[in-house]
Amino acid sequence: MKEKVQAVIDEIRPQLQADGGDIELIEVTGDGLVRVRLQGACSGCPGAAMTLKAVVESLLKRRVPEVKGVERVG
Repeated sequence: MKEKVQAVIDEIRPQLQADGGDIELIEVTGDGLVRVRLQGACSGCPGAAMTLKAVVESLLKRRVPEVKGVERVG
């Protein structure tokens, strides 16, 4: 499952990088929780929580049904 999650994150990454940010996959737990670290402009962005839920989590859940949620770390 980690490889599937990484592939989706790699698709999202260019959009974040275009705004000066980035995303790093930290961990995929056995119970379907994906932990990511937002970097660059995304790390301090007030809209980061919305981006994480509305973009990252929703896309991951659609593409990788085993994903139950996304959590920001660091």
